[in-house]
Amino acid sequence: MITCFIRYDLEPFRQAEFTTYARMWGQAIPACGADLIGYFGPHEGSLTTAYGVYTLENLAAYEAYRARLKASEAGREAYEFARRERFIRREDRIFLTNLSEPHSALIRP
Repeated sequence: MITCFIRYDLEPFRQAEFTTYARMWGQAIPACGADLIGYFGPHEGSLTTAYGVYTLENLAAYEAYRARLKASEAGREAYEFARRERFIRREDRIFLTNLSEPHSALIRP
């Protein structure tokens, strides 16, 4: 299992647009085959940092998921909304493995 963490650098005072965007992905991501943990936006502190988090079986599953996402109407609408509204300054993505799981493939007895 891999977890994708997306870090967003947002335009200040554009949380309403990011909230709309997060809700769009809240529908599209599960429909296209990933397990959405959630989108997390500013509450206290920085007004410019937000995260999206979801899990997939492996990187091959991620590639198939991305293809479905790009082909989906919901995915296209979310991408277009972000391009049109320009509230995301930067987006970084990292894939991590949960090392604390007892059955992690990386832990050998």
